[in-house]
Amino acid sequence: MTALADPPPTVSDDSDLAGFGYRPQLHRSIGSFGSFAAGFSFVSILTTVFQLFAFGFSFGGPAFFWTWPIVFAGQLMVALCFSELAARYPISGCIYQWATRFGGTLWGWTAGWLMLVGQVVTVAAAAIAMQIVLPAIWSGFEVLESPTANAVLLGSCVLAITTLINAVGIRAMSVINSIGVTCELVGVVLLCVALFSKAERGPGIVLDTGIAGGSGYFWAFVVSGLMAAYVMVGFDSAGELSEETRDPRRTAPRTIIRALVVSGIGGALMLLATLMAAPSVTDGSLGDPAQGLPSVLLSRLGDGLGRAFLVVVAIAVLVCTLAIQTATTRMIFSMARDRVLPFSGALAKVNGRTGAPILPAVVVGVLAVALLVLNVHNGALFLALTSVCIMLLYIAYLMVTIPLLRRRLRGGWARGDGLFSLGRWGVAVNVAAVVWGTAMAVNLAWPRAEVFGTEWYLRFLPELMLAGALLVGALAYRVQKRQVRRAAADLDPAPVSEVAA
Repeated sequence: MTALADPPPTVSDDSDLAGFGYRPQLHRSIGSFGSFAAGFSFVSILTTVFQLFAFGFSFGGPAFFWTWPIVFAGQLMVALCFSELAARYPISGCIYQWATRFGGTLWGWTAGWLMLVGQVVTVAAAAIAMQIVLPAIWSGFEVLESPTANAVLLGSCVLAITTLINAVGIRAMSVINSIGVTCELVGVVLLCVALFSKAERGPGIVLDTGIAGGSGYFWAFVVSGLMAAYVMVGFDSAGELSEETRDPRRTAPRTIIRALVVSGIGGALMLLATLMAAPSVTDGSLGDPAQGLPSVLLSRLGDGLGRAFLVVVAIAVLVCTLAIQTATTRMIFSMARDRVLPFSGALAKVNGRTGAPILPAVVVGVLAVALLVLNVHNGALFLALTSVCIMLLYIAYLMVTIPLLRRRLRGGWARGDGLFSLGRWGVAVNVAAVVWGTAMAVNLAWPRAEVFGTEWYLRFLPELMLAGALLVGALAYRVQKRQVRRAAADLDPAPVSEVAA
């Protein structure tokens, strides 16, 4: 990989955007750390590792640790491809924009639609994680007797807060997000130090297949890898906020990679520290969703210190939900601005004072709360939905890396333009990204009763949800077909350096 020297800027960021045919509407107030924070808080290792540790351990035992570096390596290939694109197409709604420019009108619209569906469900999944954290901090957070109903209440409160922050404007969102990410980074470091200091066993524990061992361990290991796959997505959020980032062609490529790398290192240390410090790895508590990682904190660090760390986790859940909702609203805004969504006129409006698209934030918040209500009546269905939504994100990523690879093989990809570049490694990295994305999409979609549930509609929910999303998307596309084609005619596939020239 080579990062070529950046040329001195000859035009402003807004002029750059105008080169793509878009009028600057969003306020540019995000710096380098804010851009990094957007990607890091979407991944949010404190939120997702706390939420999903029990899932991975229950299938793979301590050795499921190795799924983390494997998934990290695969996603790094995707992030490197995205970094090249972010340098050349610094536009909000990046997955939709990139897929359209390289794959065509229908291809790009489908990628954007699947990304939207997956992101909305992910917002709800992040918000509901408060049920794992807050009641462990203080029993007073158990407002309702039913745990599932209480989870909906806490998640809805989180969504109300994040929707309000998004409506206030990107500057407030960026400040709050940056403060939250700083707390999360400090918390991860201190948590790892505290747990390593209480280690009960050595690092060799990661070689123990545990209760999941046996002749069929390979398949159990493959399933346990879904935990890491669920976590390491959303690093492209730095690209989603390109129109609100200062000097995005230099900033976004670096922060996309940095967000994934920091998340990968921090998450690996958290997993290792937990496995070494856990009171027991054989009594089933680590694989119990009701206990899992929070129980290790409270038992090994004491009630006071353990609860203090859980407060940091609660902050991480809040900023994670905020970051995902912000990325989703930018995707809606980008597609609505191109008039390719129903009610595009209203969804594309930006508040002149705050510089924020308010209606998309409200729509995402309302849809996420509606999804949370499913958890009251059928907790298994909601859990399965949150699992499936990650599959949609991987498919949307594939719909970028596949046409990008085709462009590279045809010799139509710019080199030596002074922007971030993979150089001669571009084809190899791109091939690895496509192979990896395909394998993970299949793994995520495979109908497994032990993952999704025993009912037939739960077991085949990945296929049903993909079919349903495509069917609803086809209806929406048909309504907007003329506008989609008209907007696509304005999308120039040339790299940004050529557009500027």
